[in-house]
Amino acid sequence: MDSRERVALTLEHTEADRIPIDIWASGGFLARLKAETGMSKAEFLDLHDADLRYIDGPEYVGPTLGEGGDIWGVPRTIAEVRISGGTERYAEVTDPPLAKVNTVDEVNDYGHWPSPDWFDYTAIEKQCDAVIEQGRVVVFMGDRLNRIAQLKPAMYLRGVEQILVDLAMSPEIARSIIGRIRAFYQAYLERILDAANGKIDIVLTGDDFGTQKGPLVSPAMWDDYLREGFRSYIRTAHEAGCRVMHHTCGSVVPIIPRMIECGLDVLQSLQPGAAEMTPRTLKVRYGDRLSFQGGVCIQHTMPQGTAEDIRHEVRHLAETLGLGGGYIFGTSHNLQADVSPANATTLMEAYKEFGRN
Repeated sequence: MDSRERVALTLEHTEADRIPIDIWASGGFLARLKAETGMSKAEFLDLHDADLRYIDGPEYVGPTLGEGGDIWGVPRTIAEVRISGGTERYAEVTDPPLAKVNTVDEVNDYGHWPSPDWFDYTAIEKQCDAVIEQGRVVVFMGDRLNRIAQLKPAMYLRGVEQILVDLAMSPEIARSIIGRIRAFYQAYLERILDAANGKIDIVLTGDDFGTQKGPLVSPAMWDDYLREGFRSYIRTAHEAGCRVMHHTCGSVVPIIPRMIECGLDVLQSLQPGAAEMTPRTLKVRYGDRLSFQGGVCIQHTMPQGTAEDIRHEVRHLAETLGLGGGYIFGTSHNLQADVSPANATTLMEAYKEFGRN
């Protein structure tokens, strides 16, 4: 059974020959992996039989971006953070450009709203073909600063605190900003899917809706501001024959039924330390209607745990989320530089050991 058959069965809530494997890793982890083992990212994925492969997607050909900036015109500073085992680099927002606007007219007059015309989509089908030839699953995600979303780009543009205040106190400004973001990503997604010619298997959208303790916004507010865009992205992908996987950090239990109602196929990447996000509970409540990815803790188990800790966690996930299909092995976010290649190897070996049916 190849990856394409394996993942297709899994997402039909049927047990395949083994639980599929997805691998997320930061630049810091990959640099450490290369330094300590000589292995590249591609070699690591192949060695451990990762089933999902992420294509680059369209090439940016638009106006020159400011240093550290993104397509939204948000200035950033590159911060290098030393952690045990290596260095991670983060592009931090320094001055949200819409932080001080007071009217919808000012939002509309902002000079850096992106256009889907700023991208060249011609290479996408070839990217898909290269993955399909390997018998792997084609996933389009985008990068961290350009991922199909609504709330997160609004946070970049307005500031995290201010956009959350807007949702409660300045709804017209919030709707204007989120509406411009949604319009861009709707057109961008449509062009990507057209260029792929039916060869993308999974579209991964990404919007952080949760904190460690609960959702960033109430379910009612999510309905009011975000539901329609979330549903529209999913509908567009489904019409092109794709599944949709959504990445969010944190605890989002009160919103999960709403995401299911919108047609979501896979919730990614489960954060076991967040409130109420326990694998067994999620599987019992939603496992007949929703698939899951993730669950291996990168906050404690992967950087600090023993080999037996890692094995125990993987076995628990296999025996709960993996039961009856509907689960893809993965970590709760990227493996980072504080994770040793030895622990990463233990994780991959545990996936194979406990994931077989």
